[in-house]
Amino acid sequence: MPRHLSILIPRPIVLDPRHSCLRRSLSCEECRMRCLLSTVAESIHEPVKPSISISLTKLLIDGKFVDAASGKRFPTIDPRTEEVIAHVAEGDEEDVNRAVKAACKAFDKGPWPKMTAYERSKILIRFADLIDEHSDEIATLESLDSGKPYEQSRNIEVPMVARLFRYYAGWADKIHGLTVPADGAYSVQTLHEPIGVAGQIIPWNFPLLMFAWKVGPALACGNTIVLKTAEQTPLSALLAGKLLHDAGLPEGVLNIVSGFGPTAGAAIASHMDIDKLAFTGSTEVGKIVSRAAAESNLKPVTLELGGKSPFIITEDSDIDQAVELSHFALFFNQGQCCCAGSRTYVHESIYDEFLEKAKARALKRVVGDPFQNGVEQGPQISDEQFHKIMGYIKKGQEEGAKLVTGGERFGRKGYYIKPTIFADVQDEMTILKEEIFGPVQSITKYKTIPEVIQRANASPYGLAAGVFTKNIDTANTLSRALRVGTVWVNCFDVFDAAIPFGGYKMSGHGREKGVYSLNNYLQVKAVVTSIKDPAWL
Repeated sequence: MPRHLSILIPRPIVLDPRHSCLRRSLSCEECRMRCLLSTVAESIHEPVKPSISISLTKLLIDGKFVDAASGKRFPTIDPRTEEVIAHVAEGDEEDVNRAVKAACKAFDKGPWPKMTAYERSKILIRFADLIDEHSDEIATLESLDSGKPYEQSRNIEVPMVARLFRYYAGWADKIHGLTVPADGAYSVQTLHEPIGVAGQIIPWNFPLLMFAWKVGPALACGNTIVLKTAEQTPLSALLAGKLLHDAGLPEGVLNIVSGFGPTAGAAIASHMDIDKLAFTGSTEVGKIVSRAAAESNLKPVTLELGGKSPFIITEDSDIDQAVELSHFALFFNQGQCCCAGSRTYVHESIYDEFLEKAKARALKRVVGDPFQNGVEQGPQISDEQFHKIMGYIKKGQEEGAKLVTGGERFGRKGYYIKPTIFADVQDEMTILKEEIFGPVQSITKYKTIPEVIQRANASPYGLAAGVFTKNIDTANTLSRALRVGTVWVNCFDVFDAAIPFGGYKMSGHGREKGVYSLNNYLQVKAVVTSIKDPAWL
């Protein structure tokens, strides 16, 4: 487990066998007290009030923060309290048109595409430095808007954003074509050119990281951008946009429109002057934007969509370590990860022991205000998502899965859900087939490696998978057999800037991060020149 993620994972739990109440009922005095303290904590907790002023709430178009053309604004909600943080400008088709016009002008007549690649790289590096300087403010905005633990935002995600922009700054002056030998008296070269205006639509679960994954490679290649933030989490991208301009980004190169999918998002997907579309979100909406892109100007589309990732634990595994890693794979970020290890396959020989320890670990998980030290799990993003998850929990019970722990609201206010585990989950059950996007772990048993390969692959999704084993042959077999874009072996959620990320099947196409993502934002042009009386060919 790389250091940048392993610090999020507490030490494995060692159960005291005397406390059978962890497995059956609260029968000992220690556990009665633990339960009492938990109940009191839920009832008396008061939300922390972050010390931050929300000043950037307008659209960023042509280098300026402006109101929406309609004058409309919408509230962004604190998921801890269900109260309004701020009212943000609500962009729609007219605002997208303004943003695209600015991006086209910046690409056709502005200095950005004509700037040397080295000069572009220096701006990206300066931006990364500013991210570091403003890390507290950015992390506070990110946690306030999304509900994720502040320690996660500040110590993990914000540094990853800075690292990613430095990574793509390094690529900016290393993008080049080839000299190609041809049959005949011709000089042939290929040029790798920026694609033009990139439309980008990002999700709410990792707002700042998804901003970086999309904006970084697009700018390194010399493109201009019209980006729509998720309506649930518009704040951190606006601050990042301001810092990019402070770093020297020319006007019109990056335009940010906050708004809703059916209006602003649809306008971007179908716009005739947008040359490329990148979308991260649900598979259902991915189909919609792909159709809009095709029916407009047939713009190329990259999609990073939903997932239902298997996490396979073999019979030779260290059970305590397997419990800890599978817990992290599912519950990280409140379970709101497209690649969450939401199908936990455990070999039948260790299933019962694993289940008991998984339950104990879930009971120990610290749920609470994301601005409090030591909190592992904050609220879900919204009322809609809260009720969607609770609906899946109810469905799991109705279909016969065994509810081991959780399944209830945590506290009386905010979109908090107790860490939930289902056992004896069957392949035909909804909770093992559909993406829940919440803190719900579905555990099932298997007998053989061929069996678990078949079951793991029997999904319309193919984003990622986890494998936990001591056997290198088993690891090799599974990593090659699983039809997914990423296989993590004895680790999970390793998101280094250089590692490509994307899916098979209905989890999308194209790759984010690494050198592969540059291809999303480049056109290849062949230039063929006739040579008169060549000295050699």
